[in-house]
Amino acid sequence: MARRLPPLNALRAFEAVARLGSVRAAAAELHVTPAAVSQQVKALEADLGFQLVRRRGNQLELTEAARAGSDTVTAGLRLMAQSVRAMREH
Repeated sequence: MARRLPPLNALRAFEAVARLGSVRAAAAELHVTPAAVSQQVKALEADLGFQLVRRRGNQLELTEAARAGSDTVTAGLRLMAQSVRAMREH
């Protein structure tokens, strides 16, 4: 049986943070506040049961688990965007 996926907004927030290396930059890209991005990443961490991001002052560091999955999450979100674009074109 397939496991339930985490909320899409949490995955989007994590993906943007992982790709951009910054909560502030992710917030700007997603048109939300940095606090909202942080809450979504924390919610994803709670859903998954492990830490994804280590905060060291103003620096962010992805955990090994986050690095292992971030590229695939990015690819998955790109595929979903392509699917929506294809549907809109028809």
